[in-house]
Amino acid sequence: MSLQSWFELLASGLITGAIYALVALGLNLQYGLMRILNIAHGEFLMLGAYATWAAHTGWGVSPLLMIPVSFVLLAALGLLIHRLAFQRLTATSPNLDVFEARGLMVAFGLMFLVQNFASLVWGADLRGYDYLTSPVSLGGAQFAANKLLVAALALAIAVALIVWLQRTLLGKGVRALMQSPVGARLVGIRTERLHPLMFGLGLGLAGVAGCLLSMTYTIAPAMGEPYSVTALIVITLGGFGHMGGALAGGLLLGVVEALGMHFTSPSLKSLLSYSVFILVLLTRPQGLFGRALKT
Repeated sequence: MSLQSWFELLASGLITGAIYALVALGLNLQYGLMRILNIAHGEFLMLGAYATWAAHTGWGVSPLLMIPVSFVLLAALGLLIHRLAFQRLTATSPNLDVFEARGLMVAFGLMFLVQNFASLVWGADLRGYDYLTSPVSLGGAQFAANKLLVAALALAIAVALIVWLQRTLLGKGVRALMQSPVGARLVGIRTERLHPLMFGLGLGLAGVAGCLLSMTYTIAPAMGEPYSVTALIVITLGGFGHMGGALAGGLLLGVVEALGMHFTSPSLKSLLSYSVFILVLLTRPQGLFGRALKT
């Protein structure tokens, strides 16, 4: 392989990995902070994609303008879902293990509920639109302009979130809860306020990821499920509750998939992802960058 081919392959992996990282950051907020393994996370990504498609094809709204709209709509939906479901589970579950199990069952129900809602409203046909599909030359390789834009925006949003968690008082409170929930409560951090906010933020990030994905791929009601699984693999790679690890894990998984599919077969993409997932679980269960969660 030529140097240009290697560059094109690695760049393609990083483009895909940037989206993986953005999706995983939202799920990592929910599980790392609240121990909610929201396997319906990808379904809310799908809602963000459909909202962008509907606004662009129906009213001519730019997908870029739909980024903040998708975030606000999905974040508000997240606040509502947390209040109606997970907040009640917190009050009625006798311990954390019971809460996790019940939360997982609720997430299963949400997954099927949202999928069927999308099928009812928009049908099961593939949807899509053309947006910035012209090729752009980068380092001698050709990439679609929309994919470069999506990768740049996903990375910028992911980095902005991590910087916010590092630098702001609210972000430091979130990190404190992730590192030591009991200790954070003892110093006065209000979990009853932070939990719904962070759950809403997680779904808002999923909505943004769906908006970005709609610019480059066709969408369907079942599109979210693979991204939920991928996000789980990414946060396992990076470490539960480790936000920088989720960013690095997403980029790493994108590159691993790109290289693996090139040297084997595109049909083995899932096998490659699950192999990485199992290997990390067996050799370093706390993740490549994380530490074991405290309870």
